[in-house]
Amino acid sequence: MAKKSATISSGSMSDISFLLLTFFLLTSSMDTDTGIARKLPQMLPPDAPKPEIHDRNVFKVAINFRDELQVQGQLSDLSVLREQAKDFLANPSGDPKKSEIKFEEIPLLGSVPVSKGVVSLKSDRGTSYEMYIKVQNEITAAFRELRDELSEEKFGVKFADLTRDEQIEAIQDAIPLTISEAEPTNAVISTGGN
Repeated sequence: MAKKSATISSGSMSDISFLLLTFFLLTSSMDTDTGIARKLPQMLPPDAPKPEIHDRNVFKVAINFRDELQVQGQLSDLSVLREQAKDFLANPSGDPKKSEIKFEEIPLLGSVPVSKGVVSLKSDRGTSYEMYIKVQNEITAAFRELRDELSEEKFGVKFADLTRDEQIEAIQDAIPLTISEAEPTNAVISTGGN
C-alpha cells in the first residue's frame, strides 16, 4: 500500500504572506515629499502691468551642461556664490552696478533698506540635478543669512527662531525671497571649449 505524502496547505501560506506584506507596508515610512520648498507668489490678474525690473537689479546665475557656473557673465565657483549674492542684494557700498536699495517703513522694523534685486537662475537641459540643487541651496542660503542678520539686529534671534507672525512677516517684507527661474534651455553659457 502506498504511503500518503504530507502536504502543506498553500492557502495558509498566501494568507501569511499577505499579512506580512501588509504589516511592512503599514510600519515602514515612505517619505516622498522631496524637493525645494518654496512659496510661490500670488498670481497677478491678466490685465495687471508687468513689474518693471531694471537690468542692474538682476543677479544673473547660469549653469551649463558641464555644470560650470557663470555669475554676472563671468565664470565663477560655487564656493563664492553665496557671498556674491549677499553682496549684490545688500549692496552695502552703494555700487551702481548692484541692486538698487530703497528705504521703506516696515512695522516693527522702522525704516530699513529693501533691495530691489532679483536672482535670475538659468540652467541647461544637460545640467546635473546635483549641481542645480547645490546652486539653489547657495542662493537660498544667501537670503537666509541676510534675514538672520536683520532678525538678530532687530529682535536678537535668528530668523528661524522667530515665533511671532508679525516679526516673521516684517523680516520677509524687508528681505523678500526673489528668485526667478527660466525653463532649462540648451547652451546656456559658453566657455569656449568643446
